[in-house]
Amino acid sequence: MDRRYFLQTAAVLGSLGFFRPAAGEAATEGLSSSELVYLTPIKSNGEESRCQAEIWFVYDGAAVYVCTRSESWRAQAPALSLASTRIWVGDLGQWQDTEGKYKSLPTMMAQASIEYDQQEHKRVLELFGDKYGLAWLAWGPRFRKGLADGSRTLIKYRPA
Repeated sequence: MDRRYFLQTAAVLGSLGFFRPAAGEAATEGLSSSELVYLTPIKSNGEESRCQAEIWFVYDGAAVYVCTRSESWRAQAPALSLASTRIWVGDLGQWQDTEGKYKSLPTMMAQASIEYDQQEHKRVLELFGDKYGLAWLAWGPRFRKGLADGSRTLIKYRPA
């Protein structure tokens, strides 16, 4: 069995529920229905970064993807070997306005990596379009242009 066949088979089985991510049941269910996630990179000393944000995302059954400004800390952290990330799943609005209540949402740990593959960019952007509908009419071109010119980064978060 070659690597590609193994990965494709694992992805299919994962989407059918044969493999559950390490995330709790509530977090996994929330990834299918929530409009937002809140996330923060974990610093090398194990503490959460001060960079915490609510953000649009898509979940394909195997990984969570976000598309963010390249100068943001969440985009820079994986390149600095700070791939561990805490993700809270739910939608309470802007994180600063929640007075920390987002931290009571279902949570999961994930490993971040930068996604460079252009075909994967295209696939994930289509998932964003399917999920965010009318809002995507305005944001879709910005995300595409940003990925093309380097001002945006696509980050893949695999549940740990």
